[in-house]
Amino acid sequence: MNRNSHCPGPSRRDVLKFGSVAVAAAAAGPALAHRARGADHTSNDPAVIFVWLPGGPPHQDTFDMKPDAPLEYRGAFRPIQTNVPGVQICEHMPRLAAVTDKYSIIRSIAHTFADHGGGHKRFLTGRDPLQPTGFVNDTPMVGSMAAEVLKGRKAAVPNYVNVCDGGRQQIDTFSFGSAYLGPQSHPFTVAGDPAEAKFEVRGLSPVAGAEAKMPDRIALLNQLDRPLNGPDLTNGARAIGPLRGRALDLVTKDSARTAFDLSREPQKLRERYGMHRYGQRALMARRLVEHGSNWVTVVMENATPPGEKMKESHSYNWDSHAVNCHIFEDTQYKLGFLDQAISALIEDLYARGLNKRVLLVVTGEFGRTPKVEYSKGTQTKVTQPGRDHWPQAQSVLVSGACKTGLVVGSTTSKAEVPKDRPMTPNDLWATVFTHLGIDYNATAFLDGSGRPMPMLPFGDPIRELA
Repeated sequence: MNRNSHCPGPSRRDVLKFGSVAVAAAAAGPALAHRARGADHTSNDPAVIFVWLPGGPPHQDTFDMKPDAPLEYRGAFRPIQTNVPGVQICEHMPRLAAVTDKYSIIRSIAHTFADHGGGHKRFLTGRDPLQPTGFVNDTPMVGSMAAEVLKGRKAAVPNYVNVCDGGRQQIDTFSFGSAYLGPQSHPFTVAGDPAEAKFEVRGLSPVAGAEAKMPDRIALLNQLDRPLNGPDLTNGARAIGPLRGRALDLVTKDSARTAFDLSREPQKLRERYGMHRYGQRALMARRLVEHGSNWVTVVMENATPPGEKMKESHSYNWDSHAVNCHIFEDTQYKLGFLDQAISALIEDLYARGLNKRVLLVVTGEFGRTPKVEYSKGTQTKVTQPGRDHWPQAQSVLVSGACKTGLVVGSTTSKAEVPKDRPMTPNDLWATVFTHLGIDYNATAFLDGSGRPMPMLPFGDPIRELA
């Protein structure tokens, strides 16, 4: 995956359209009359925590192991028995093995886009992209669609949040763009490592002394927001009001800062999640859905702790080509963090009763090739094993508000293609939308040319999980 993916800089017109949002945030002061102080807010609305593993984790080395396959297919890891009879997963996920009764594994999702960009767009939008490469969406990411439908639900925190590594917050890094829905359907992005002592969520603190300037700055906003000539094909102008309202709420209400504040959690619980970026992001996601967010995307890629240099045999994300990393060394390392964070999140959701309304989804854009490849590593300079992109099969973990302890679907003996119950990403998203109470068949959005576009062109909820 290209770590330098970015969206083009704003035009003068964009600055005129969206600059008012920054003005609003700067203008908001601590003495505003509508400032809300006080206790944590909780919600009873359905919510989604979407853990995104960019690069594509190897399904046959995690949740779809093939111990009877030839060595060049089964790889170096061994399966272990979980607490669900007959269900095995990788030996390097012992904590997840102990809570398998609280999640289900989907083993038969597949699509046809093997490039990272095409795979991201296909998986995250429910549609074949116009271009098989690149990360700029033609159609909205599923999180943006959900946020647009649910925007009327009032909560103390943004209804759609993305937490990711610093430098990875551009909307097109992971094809998280909202396309024709406009920027008001983008997530509120929190970049950085929440495990670091100096970590802070930017945009939640008001500018000291700005409250006296509020009337003048509101007047300026009104001037900037006068309609501009020409069509608004990207819905940018329509986004100004919602974006400004979100900015004002974030900087003038304590409730948002409370939701993001991990120091309010017992240290023992923080350590159970893991004092690393995977664990603390997972904990932040739990706090956010507890406080009213409807959708929280948690990006888990680089696992190297701050201050440590990533090993030459490791990859930044889950893109485990032999030229990028030694797949078994890299995957074992990442699984240690993932196993701790996801198992803690599952346990915590159940302990708090959040499993009744929160659906957890853990996946990447595709799986990896059934047969292990060997190439000289770019960093190590030695021959090492890896696996290539493989959209023909992948595994997805789902937990919380669904039936659990199940394995849905299967792949062939070498983890090549679905054998039983073949599905596409659209079936997953139909399941997610249904959980959120969204009638995805009856809901349509107008694209840039004014044509109604359904949320999904096809797809059915996964009946085994209902």
